[in-house]
Amino acid sequence: MKDKKGRITTTAKALRRTSTDVENLLWKQLRNKRLAGLKFRRQQPIDNYIVDFGCFEKRVVIEVDGGQHTTEKDAERDDYLIRNGFKILRFWNNEVLQTIEGVMEEIGKHC
Repeated sequence: MKDKKGRITTTAKALRRTSTDVENLLWKQLRNKRLAGLKFRRQQPIDNYIVDFGCFEKRVVIEVDGGQHTTEKDAERDDYLIRNGFKILRFWNNEVLQTIEGVMEEIGKHC
């Protein structure tokens, strides 16, 4: 049986393979250092949590929210990430789909 870290890593890999269309759209904008030369990772484990996108150089986490997110679970993870020095940017799926340029501008401001 895998330890907790191994399970988190396995889950993150599976999430990368099954990314939503919205996550794929944002990933196309962030990958290969396309935003200000910064490296972003997708479906990235941070301790016991998996974030949609992360830039460790700037300590920024990006979450793309749809109906699967729960306020209680998100609050617990957000609290942990903030205590560990991360800034969290949260966007709704429709924001990414309808105003990708605005989303990218907002991300750029915080990076």
